[in-house]
Amino acid sequence: MSKPVSRSPDPGLIRLAIPNKGRIAAPVNELIEKSGLHLADGGGERRLIARTRDPHVEILFARPIDIPEYVASGVADLGITGKDMVLERGSVVEELLDLQIGGATLVVAVPEESAVETIADLDGARVATEFPAITRAFFAEHGVSVTVVTVGGACEATPHLGIADAIVDLTSSGTTLRTNHLRVVQEILTSTTILVANPTSLKARREKIDEVVLALDSVLKAKGQCYLMMNVHRSALADVRDVLPGLSGPTVMDVASDENLVAVHAVVNEERVYQLINQLKRAGAKDILVMPIERIIR
Repeated sequence: MSKPVSRSPDPGLIRLAIPNKGRIAAPVNELIEKSGLHLADGGGERRLIARTRDPHVEILFARPIDIPEYVASGVADLGITGKDMVLERGSVVEELLDLQIGGATLVVAVPEESAVETIADLDGARVATEFPAITRAFFAEHGVSVTVVTVGGACEATPHLGIADAIVDLTSSGTTLRTNHLRVVQEILTSTTILVANPTSLKARREKIDEVVLALDSVLKAKGQCYLMMNVHRSALADVRDVLPGLSGPTVMDVASDENLVAVHAVVNEERVYQLINQLKRAGAKDILVMPIERIIR
């Protein structure tokens, strides 16, 4: 693990550990900003620990692989990292939220020209990976004896360098595997980015932690949604309501107008907006506005 980080002496402070680099760092940072937990320094040069606009929440930047243990040990109350990292560390933490980003699958892969067809064919082979604990447990569970070669990166190159006969690595689109002439033999697990909590902190600071969870979850619920506002003649209201899906039906309000209009508001999936606009116009809606949604709190 990296150099230890001491726990803040303030018992009322929540510390959230997030990735300082890697494939999920950028989307996690975006999620944090959209949730309202803006960095107090306005997003300037990052330090190891940064305060947020909420005086009771601070951010700890750490390697994704270290975050599960930071949370388990109480150095951080909350952490955002991959489920694969939590499983690799074997850390005792509570999963609070699936953040629905950074989805990937941990797979066993071999060179395209390899004679290996199933994992049983790898008995006695060398397997390179950044996930030695998961790899050993997986092959042991299937009764296959392998030598695990732990690498720190560029795992996909190891079979071509003669270091290993197979690899266990994460893949999302499969492009990297194909580029390196590797093929999947078997999937091990699917991983997404999750929010985890220290069990003790969850009991002692539940109210504040729930506040952070709600802020993050509200951003996730708003993803892919947009807000429609329009004016509708009251005689056309039934036709417009039939067109609108909405989360729990459209909101209808009277409009101060001599035209007997009502204002109709609805939350809809942004993928449907293109078709909905024409359908709404034909149903009698006018003055249609489409607006993005940052957060939805139910």
